[in-house]
Amino acid sequence: MSVPVAPGRLPLFGHTMRMARQRHAFTASLRNCGDIVRIDLGTMRTYFVTNPRLVDELLVKKGSSFRKGALFDKFQPVFGNGLATSNGSFHRRQRRMVRPAFHTERIALYAQAMARAAADLTATWRPGQVRVVEEDTQALAVTIVGEALFSTRMGDDAIEEVRRSIFTVLKQGMVRALSPSFVEKLPLRGNREFDGAVDRLRSIVLDVVRGWREEGVDRGDLLSMLLMAQDEDTGEPMSDEQVHDEVMTLLIGGIETTALALAWTFHEIARHPEVERRVHAEVDEVLGGRAPTLADIGKLVYLDQVVDEVLRMYPVWFLMRRTLRPVELGDVVLPEGAEVIFSPHALHHDPTSFEEPHRFDPDRWSPERAGTIPKGAFVPFGAGSRQCVGNLFARAEIILTAATVAARWRLVPVPGRPVRVKFTTAAYPSRMLMTAVPRE
Repeated sequence: MSVPVAPGRLPLFGHTMRMARQRHAFTASLRNCGDIVRIDLGTMRTYFVTNPRLVDELLVKKGSSFRKGALFDKFQPVFGNGLATSNGSFHRRQRRMVRPAFHTERIALYAQAMARAAADLTATWRPGQVRVVEEDTQALAVTIVGEALFSTRMGDDAIEEVRRSIFTVLKQGMVRALSPSFVEKLPLRGNREFDGAVDRLRSIVLDVVRGWREEGVDRGDLLSMLLMAQDEDTGEPMSDEQVHDEVMTLLIGGIETTALALAWTFHEIARHPEVERRVHAEVDEVLGGRAPTLADIGKLVYLDQVVDEVLRMYPVWFLMRRTLRPVELGDVVLPEGAEVIFSPHALHHDPTSFEEPHRFDPDRWSPERAGTIPKGAFVPFGAGSRQCVGNLFARAEIILTAATVAARWRLVPVPGRPVRVKFTTAAYPSRMLMTAVPRE
């Protein structure tokens, strides 16, 4: 079966609001062209999958026939050969070795640190103070992920370097990923900042790894788990270089997504008085004034629905895969080496999967309604063997932080300062100004 060709090129470059709307309109329109549509991503021919059923095939049922695509190739200097970029048997080996760091009993320990860090942040707020919410959530995410990774004194310097450098890596790394290859070789300020930040993070992480090797004690942190992990077949541990790559993967994956989801959670709760009322009532009933724990997440049912709806409305723009061999997807045979794209944003706003997709509606995640959502239509953390290994950690962080804040504070939008979305591949708010108001 022939593949329909998209009318025009994907508007890839530029990060203005107008460009973001054009990109989203373009990717959303592709579902009208067919289940798989050929498009030009810059000079690269790609295949865009629009049907959630086929996305589920791509990620789950036939996931072993794909590797990460061209977008992730650009992040190789940051991730090295970590879970985000590795493939095949090596990726399966690394996933088995990293997974124990995110078992429930470990996350229960991290949850205490999450609630404590959120309480420490809000303790600095003053009634009537205007907060730049995305700056607060970014700082909080760095603190939580940094402490989960590095609990020792040696890790203090690493956490400070993460605070200094990580957002330079995120911002400039995405610019680099969306730019032609020759741009990264130009003597531009952004390139110098990116390379310097990557080098500093690499140096400090390797210093901490080597220091831990000398002590050889389980500190209960993620780094300890990574360094103690052994290959189940050979009994060999990870090398220092591989631990560095996995640490960088966890830092990048664990800070940006969570910080943005938290900011948008506060934004949507504040915009919808009935949602805010229900969240506050549930938090008051479940917590009764105490700090939340991991066990409370299963009781914060409505807040969990709010978080799902935020993850639906503010996902990444697109992700890529590359075929390892010819793959039959629907009625199309994709050739070996084909670049394949799917858009979580387009999938999450598809009216055939979600009624009134642009309306914020946490009740669409109630048990009776959530069961009607097709497989592949909701993929905030991916799916299959490449699903984010830290997804439970991220969800716990978002829910526990939101509950900690909601127990004592309201965040009220500043009048006359509308919040707009800035897109690279992730949805960034444009200065989310909110006033901290104590709850009576």
